[in-house]
Amino acid sequence: MQPLFDLAPRRILVVDDDESIVDLISTRLIIGGYKVATANDGFEALRGLKDLKPDAMILDINMPGLDGFGVLEHMRKPDAHAPPTLVLTARHNAGDVERAILLGAKDYLAKPFDDRMLLARVSRLLRVAGAATAVAALPNDFKDI
Repeated sequence: MQPLFDLAPRRILVVDDDESIVDLISTRLIIGGYKVATANDGFEALRGLKDLKPDAMILDINMPGLDGFGVLEHMRKPDAHAPPTLVLTARHNAGDVERAILLGAKDYLAKPFDDRMLLARVSRLLRVAGAATAVAALPNDFKDI
């Protein structure tokens, strides 16, 4: 049985085509105690999901090639690694929010963003994911309680 609590730094994949935004988010996350990997477009994000198996992802929508919606759609495939995802984007109309959530995003935050809000949202993503992992690790006779 795997331990219920893992004290290793959690891995976050940051996906955005704007290098200055990637640097800003990465710096905030590293200061917050997270390990960070980055991708500059949707295709790099898919490779990162497969190779790195991050604990969570922060995903922009507006990217050339494969956009954030395309990444979310790919993550719905049965064999895809689909960590809890925070969409962080300049697009904040109701239709985009609804589409992202329907495609599996767990949270949505508009740019510009507050550093504390970003860290709070990432922490919440990981708590939810951690709770699901802990329940999955329980012996079957405990899951029905």
